[in-house]
Amino acid sequence: MENFNFYSPTEFVFGRERENECGKYVHKFGGTKVLLHYGSSSAKKSGLLDRVTQSLKREGIEYIELGGVQPNPHDSLVYKGIELCKKENIDFILAVGGGSAIDSAKAIAMGVPYEGDFWDFYSGKDPEIALPIGTVLTIAAAGSEGSGDSVITKEEGMLKRGAGGDCIRPKFSILNPQLTCTLPAYQTACGATDIMAHIFERYFTNTQEVEVTDRLCEALLLTMIKETPRVIADPNNYEARANIMWAGMVAHNNIVGVGREQDWNSHGIEHELSALYDCAHGAGLAVIMPSWMEYVMHHDVMRFAQVATRVWGCQMNFTHPEETAKEGIKRFRQFLHSIGMPINFKELGAKESDIPHLVKTFGIGDGETGGFVHLKANDIANIYKIAVDASV
Repeated sequence: MENFNFYSPTEFVFGRERENECGKYVHKFGGTKVLLHYGSSSAKKSGLLDRVTQSLKREGIEYIELGGVQPNPHDSLVYKGIELCKKENIDFILAVGGGSAIDSAKAIAMGVPYEGDFWDFYSGKDPEIALPIGTVLTIAAAGSEGSGDSVITKEEGMLKRGAGGDCIRPKFSILNPQLTCTLPAYQTACGATDIMAHIFERYFTNTQEVEVTDRLCEALLLTMIKETPRVIADPNNYEARANIMWAGMVAHNNIVGVGREQDWNSHGIEHELSALYDCAHGAGLAVIMPSWMEYVMHHDVMRFAQVATRVWGCQMNFTHPEETAKEGIKRFRQFLHSIGMPINFKELGAKESDIPHLVKTFGIGDGETGGFVHLKANDIANIYKIAVDASV
């Protein structure tokens, strides 16, 4: 196990109707004038936004609304939000929605006190200060409600890039599983896939003797395998929704990733798909992650065999452990297909002819990635090619 610091300052407020308390928590963390940042009109139609604003009013907190966040949030709205915050002297940002609204809020929060272009933080610069953020989560997926990470798409060139820092970890996050019950099955499945991918990005490591975090990862994966089909069959199953919502947070606040090298190549490779085709991030991961697994499996066959036996219930073939590893990957892809996820380019709406463009915009040039297996441009192209015709 490697040396690590673990910092997770977010206060989590979990359970039924807890969104009615958000004003109290904005006040607790010093907010006096709030940017209320959200996505589509569903937040208004459902009555959620009314409940949030009433809670703010009860605490005497002023607010300005900025809606319009779209999936794979764009930089243009971030610039608008930064300008609005400066003009209105906003001192707290409250995101109402899923990962896209929260990521956009984090970008605005970094940009307000910064004299330069906020995109600097998505080009490698580390943020040092940001406006405080709170969240009211409506989709279990990205884990942004507990993480110090944010992903934004730059419209010029359609570049999808990430930024991170402890200063953008939310001060509080309200998690009411009831708010996820109206999600369509496809969106629920996309969220579940993203959660599982966050776990796998940490699970596949070159760090030895990390049994505690291995077992935490496996427990979360088993939970997702059990609960995802339950909520697709019965969207109003509160207990299953609750387990998924908490799993989504735990999967990405890094408690399961401490002390170990992590990968994140599947996320990077997928980001090019969702940037180009505007597909759901989880759907892109369903296509890419099993393909990445197939490509890098031989780097550490026993780690793939371990997850195959512990999580997917495969029988260990001690003579040919690679067969066990392959069976585990197969079962992962079958699971994704069973919950309605695409598993190849055709089902996603991607084109094989775009692979050279995808590799180019990945931006690696003649270099290589880090992670579990260091990848060069030709490796990334080969992973895309596996994904073209993947099947169960």
